Amino acid sequence: MIVAAHQPHYLPWLRYVDKVARSDLFVLLDDVQYTKNGWQNRNRVKTPQGWTYLTVPVEDPFGRTIREVRVCNREPWRKKHWNALRTHYGRAPHFRRYAEAFEDVYAREWESLCELNLHLLGVVLDALGVRTRLVRSSDLGVPGRGTERLVAICRGLGATAYLTGDYAARNHLEVGLFEEAGVEVRLQNWSCPTYRQQFPQAGFLPDLSIVDLLFNEGPGALAVLLAATGSGAPR
Repeated sequence: MIVAAHQPHYLPWLRYVDKVARSDLFVLLDDVQYTKNGWQNRNRVKTPQGWTYLTVPVEDPFGRTIREVRVCNREPWRKKHWNALRTHYGRAPHFRRYAEAFEDVYAREWESLCELNLHLLGVVLDALGVRTRLVRSSDLGVPGRGTERLVAICRGLGATAYLTGDYAARNHLEVGLFEEAGVEVRLQNWSCPTYRQQFPQAGFLPDLSIVDLLFNEGPGALAVLLAATGSGAPR
């Protein structure tokens, strides 16, 4: 069984969703520390001028875990984000197919950033047809930090392989600990596939939010995503 893990991201980018799709079980690391100016509360969408961030404002996140971070609803971010998606993707071939599901997300008032991110991930995976099982690290009761904790999570879940990005394997993971536990480390080796995008005058932009691929490729989006070369190669 292939297991992967990552912090919950807002409107996650293609590489993130590719990792979910290539896993049998995906662990959402919701009880690790929130990272300021990371991808947990923002992502990129395409505009006629290039790309822009959609950022969810949060309340005093310093020192908090992701599941403890609260959304700042004093700012009209939901209206802004939904208007941005309609403006930049309203003419995309498959926007109307998925518009109702996303409009429903932005019609709700969210207090928890984590709950927002997990709900959006569910919307995206359902639209793509990805059936990977999702679990929260906070529900597993596995103590520890860093690689040791990831190994313990994998062993507790019965993993035979752990899928990770090549950057993480080079810079963060103690690969030997997985090998000692009998868990194979597989590298994602991400390469963004080419697909149709809006605003050709801005050129092709890789590594945008998954909504860019979904609104442009519709039911064919998952096949395009999995065409990325090198993913899942054994270390």
